[in-house]
Amino acid sequence: MATAQQIKSLVRSFTAGDNEHFVTVALQIAAHSAKKGEGKFAQELRDLVDEVKRRQSRDQLSSPVPIARPTGDLAGLLATSFPKTRLADMVLPKETLSPLSRVIHEYRHQEKLRGHGLSARRKLLLVGPPGCGKTMTASALAGELHLPLFSVQLHGLITKFMGETSAKLHLLFEAMRDTRGVYFFDEFDAIGGHRGATNDVGEARRILNSFLQFLEQDDSDSLILAATNHEDMLDDALFRRFDDVVRYARPSGLEAETLIRNRLHAFLPSRVAWKRLQSIAEGLSHAEIARACDNAAKQCVIDDADRVTTSQLMAYLDERQKARPPIE
Repeated sequence: MATAQQIKSLVRSFTAGDNEHFVTVALQIAAHSAKKGEGKFAQELRDLVDEVKRRQSRDQLSSPVPIARPTGDLAGLLATSFPKTRLADMVLPKETLSPLSRVIHEYRHQEKLRGHGLSARRKLLLVGPPGCGKTMTASALAGELHLPLFSVQLHGLITKFMGETSAKLHLLFEAMRDTRGVYFFDEFDAIGGHRGATNDVGEARRILNSFLQFLEQDDSDSLILAATNHEDMLDDALFRRFDDVVRYARPSGLEAETLIRNRLHAFLPSRVAWKRLQSIAEGLSHAEIARACDNAAKQCVIDDADRVTTSQLMAYLDERQKARPPIE
């Protein structure tokens, strides 16, 4: 029979809309029941999970196109999603979490602010190393505010033809005004680099100048997020145009522990060597730690095991350490 921890994990997964994790926990309960001789219950649970998977596949094939789906020229510029992620799903230090919470709070009271001639924060620059939560932040803000997430496709935005990229930028900012959402520019240094760079060309300067002008003039109800792993490459003028600059870093030892607890709460044993895990996770990003946890959980399910051992998790964390690119 399911443990209290597994039941809580099922409820959390259902509430968060995390279907994949919900199915994983259900299959773990089935495996645990089978080992205890409850074969009939285990098979019934597996059959129910299979039926859930079939229904999800049918729903995905027959679901209507969302109203916010870009069409025409915008179709090649924006990828649309409707995230259910929340800030509570993220493990971030206070100095990173506070400005994000403030954006949500102000956005929910924007009409009150407008009544006093004030504007809610809507334009954020996210900077920090890869895998530390910038992309997930875009999903969390969209999820918290029940807005679609529009990810800007740089390969469709930046072209070799003179003036075409600026025209596409103008189209994007018109879309922000017409369709409320979270508009996310990832790898923003591709268009936000220094205008005085030695390898700069006139078109690159015009693109950045156009972006700065559009951003300053924008008064839509949309959120605009720009993310980069290379803060030093950005033009200084950009920092003045954003309402907040939110900085990300690799997780501390305690943050890594919290992330592991959240990710593996249904699989953790009663005793865990946290100091050893914190040590081996040092330097890994949030994404790398999450991947190690998922690998450990999958191995548990495949082996019909009840819990992940410290040595297993250490091995997967060490695997991620070895997969990191060498420091030059």
